[in-house]
Amino acid sequence: MRTVRDETGKRYVLLKESGDSSLVRDPETGQERYIENDTLDPVDGETPLETAASGIPESVRRVVSGVHDEAGLGLLADLADRGPVAVRDMLGAYDQCESDLHGRLAELRAAGLIEEATVAGERGYDATETTREALNALRE
Repeated sequence: MRTVRDETGKRYVLLKESGDSSLVRDPETGQERYIENDTLDPVDGETPLETAASGIPESVRRVVSGVHDEAGLGLLADLADRGPVAVRDMLGAYDQCESDLHGRLAELRAAGLIEEATVAGERGYDATETTREALNALRE
């Protein structure tokens, strides 16, 4: 497999090459079709797996990359659904010790999935718009 592009610049994953045409997969739809070889050019610097992933919305890719388990995904879903939540309320509501929760919050913040917020004068967190978009796509 390798990444190729057609004369319009659209990228595909090359699956099989024969004499006159090649079988390619469109990363946006997953559909496979044959395209004439003379209309395809190799793409340097992009692996076929990166090309395949490009068909997934960027917000979903970010959530998938930034969340390591169901508890992290659940935290994002709760913040997206409830809006900003104070850290004190999280500690009382979630079954996690303080250090585990703060570690998870730091990872999600570094990934750009949550942001700091002030809730009733206390420090808290809220889901970013990217997270909300990704969760909407995943819930559909």
